[in-house]
Amino acid sequence: MFLKKLFKRTAEKIELHDIQAIILRDRPLPYHGVNVFLEILNAASAKAFLKEIVPYVTNAKNWWDNDDAWLAIAFTYEGLKKLELPQSTMESFPDAFKKGMAARSEKLMDINENAPEKWDAVFKATGNHIAVSIFAKGVDDLNSKKALALQVLEKHRGVKLCYQADFDTPIEGNFNHFGFRDGISNPEIEGSGAAHLNSKERPIKAGEFIMGYANEAGNHYPMPQPMEFAKNGTFVIFRKYHSHVAAFNKYLSEQAKSTAEQELLAAKMVGRWRSGAPLNMCPFKDNAALGADARKNNDFDFSNDQNGKIVPYSSHMRRMNPRNSKMAVMSDVNLHRIIRKGVGYGVPLAEGSTKDDGKERGLYFIAFSAKAMETLEFLQKEWVNNGNFVSLKNERDPIIGLNEGKGTFTMPGDPLPKRYIGMPTFNTLKGGMYLFMPGINAIKWMSGV
Repeated sequence: MFLKKLFKRTAEKIELHDIQAIILRDRPLPYHGVNVFLEILNAASAKAFLKEIVPYVTNAKNWWDNDDAWLAIAFTYEGLKKLELPQSTMESFPDAFKKGMAARSEKLMDINENAPEKWDAVFKATGNHIAVSIFAKGVDDLNSKKALALQVLEKHRGVKLCYQADFDTPIEGNFNHFGFRDGISNPEIEGSGAAHLNSKERPIKAGEFIMGYANEAGNHYPMPQPMEFAKNGTFVIFRKYHSHVAAFNKYLSEQAKSTAEQELLAAKMVGRWRSGAPLNMCPFKDNAALGADARKNNDFDFSNDQNGKIVPYSSHMRRMNPRNSKMAVMSDVNLHRIIRKGVGYGVPLAEGSTKDDGKERGLYFIAFSAKAMETLEFLQKEWVNNGNFVSLKNERDPIIGLNEGKGTFTMPGDPLPKRYIGMPTFNTLKGGMYLFMPGINAIKWMSGV
C-alpha cells in the first residue's frame, strides 16, 4: 500500500507495457531470487523457447506493485548471434558490447585482483548466451516461477542450463553484507510515473536509460536496428563482487579506537550511516528513522558542503553521484547515472567479526543504461579508480575501488585533513558481462512471432 501512495500513477508517457519490469520495479522486501545462464545449442529450438517464455516475462505496466514474482530475460552478443538474427542487426551493436566485458578490462580498470583471468569459471565460459533473473517477495512464489520456467526450458533441448545462482536479502531490513541500507538513490525517470522524491534533482530523460526516447541532449542515442528490435530495450551491466566483510571490520578497528569512531569512519567512507541516513543531514549521529524513510533519505544535495568536510569528496556515495558538487573536472552528472538493481548473495558474516570464515558472500551488481558500456567505463576509470575529478590525484573509491592494500582515504578537517592509508580492496570482482535486454515485442520479433 505504501508504494502505491508513494508513486503517482500519472498518464503513461513511455510504453510501460513493452518495457521489462526489472528496469523500473524496486526489489521487494525481503527479496529472493535466482540468476540463470543458458547456452543456445540450436537456433530454432531457442526461438521456440523464447516464443513460449515471453508471456511470462513481466512488463513494467504496474511497476510500483512488486508483490508478485517477476521474470526478466537478456542476451549476450554471442547469444544474439546464436539466434541467427540478421547480419545488419548484429553489425549495428556498439563495439564494446560485441567484444564483451572481459575484453574491455583495461578500460574498466579490471586489472590485477580484478583481472578476467582471476574470474570465476562460469564467466570465462563461452556458452553464456541468455540470462534469466527471477525476483520474488517470498520463497514459495520464487519456487513456483522457477518451476514454470524450468518446465518451459525442458521442452526445448536446444537450450541448455549452464549456471544457476540464488540470491536474497543479506540482512533483514534490506541491508548489504557490510551492514548498510541498500537500494537507495536511483534516478527518477521522466515519464515513468514516479513521484518526485528529491526536491534537489529533476527527473532524467527516459532516453538515458531506455532506447527509443529522447536523452538529456534532446537526441536519441544510437540503437541496434531495426527500430522494432531496439525500442524499449536497454543494455545491462552484470558484475559479481565478492565482499571482504571481515577485512572491512578489521580496517575500521585498526584505524579507530572506539565503536563510535569506527561507525563515523565507516559512514564517512560510504557517505551515509548504516541506517541509510545521509551524513549531511545528520553529520554527528545516525538517525535510523531518517534512514528508513524513502521519502526523505535521498532528498538532499551537497550545496551545504562544498568543501567536503561533512561528506568527503572521496566517499563512495559522493563519487557515484556528485550531485551539485564543484568538481575539478567538470561533467554533467545526469549523463553518468545508471539504474541499479544489485542483489546480495551468500550468508552474512557474524556481526562485527574481523575473522574471515572463508564463505562466499557479496553482490551481483545489476544496472541498466541506454549506453551502459560507455557509462560503466567512465565510472570505473574516472570516478571509482581515480581522484582527479575531485582534486585527490590517484585516490580511489574506498568501497569498490581497486585499493590492494595501498588505498588512501582523505577526510577533510580543521586545520588539516586526515588521511587513512593502507586500505585493502573490500570488493573483488569475480566476473561480469554486458547484456542486451529487449522490450517484450522485441523478444517476439526475435522468436519469429
